[in-house]
Amino acid sequence: MKNSVNRLYGRLMVDVEGLSLTSEDRHLLANPQVGGVILFARNIQSRSQVCILVTEIRRCSNSLLIAVDQEGGRVQRFRQGFTKIPSMQLVGDCIESEGSNGISLTHELGWLMASEVLACGVDISFAPVLDVDRETSSIIGDRAFSDQPNKVITAATAFIAGMQEAGMASTGKHFPGHGGIIADSHLEAPVDHRSWEEIRNHDLKPFHALAKTLVGIMPAHITFPTIDADSVGFSSFWLQQILREQLGFRGVIFSDDLSMKGADVAGGYVDKAKGALAAGCDMILVCNSRRGVAQVLSYMEEEQISLSGLIESMRSMKKVSWVELEQSGRRKAVIEKLASFA
Repeated sequence: MKNSVNRLYGRLMVDVEGLSLTSEDRHLLANPQVGGVILFARNIQSRSQVCILVTEIRRCSNSLLIAVDQEGGRVQRFRQGFTKIPSMQLVGDCIESEGSNGISLTHELGWLMASEVLACGVDISFAPVLDVDRETSSIIGDRAFSDQPNKVITAATAFIAGMQEAGMASTGKHFPGHGGIIADSHLEAPVDHRSWEEIRNHDLKPFHALAKTLVGIMPAHITFPTIDADSVGFSSFWLQQILREQLGFRGVIFSDDLSMKGADVAGGYVDKAKGALAAGCDMILVCNSRRGVAQVLSYMEEEQISLSGLIESMRSMKKVSWVELEQSGRRKAVIEKLASFA
């Protein structure tokens, strides 16, 4: 990880309204409690436009982490002018059928995805998905590499290595695993009744194997009542005892979006922010609700929530230019290989 002693970040990540910043956006992003911005599909019209938007964001503060969900498949916010990345399920299937060649391609896909995102000045894509699933979860499904933990580990290890080579920190999600239930935590509050032994021997395996490799981890908005009464993102048991102490994770813990219905088990926006920070989240996300952002920001200012130096470790490690990528034989070769996924 980088030396983070010289730059402190606010612990709230927010979204912005459109293709360029409004005066309200600029005022918000200049607040020292705001340490990050996540971009959505509505924020991109073209590659050049999103590069300009990122420059605008950087002008508001030099202590902002800029993120996007660019997993591949159906979760790929940047599309116009970017390579279409296949779903991670297809990537996992490629490893299954092609062995070492599939692992090599997975590494290259991690490099390509990260390189294109970094070339826009964005720091991270929240990737990879480490959930163990194929057909169970309505929200995960083909976002997962496999329904077998060891295959998830193999594929994710290669993908992360490619991301790291490009200069991007990895974020594993959704700890300790969202693949065992049908419910979508964007729309409801999922409950998983499996035992600790079942979770430990299945869903948790990729997080255990990769805890020392990942720089960030995002917990799921799921409650496992036979294990702990609190939803994972608001649980010191899950985030401190299991993730920090047992798994030895030393990176950044991001909450999943506190605007999701799955987070409502903790109460209103201020209650959710309090609970997530108290449980051990280093940065909390509040998206698609300026009312929620205002409430959380007011609470954080009143309580003088401490800034974090740990978040610096998520900033991009290399500068990448679109000119270089456009001329890159490596990028062209990966894109040609992707034709087989069509």
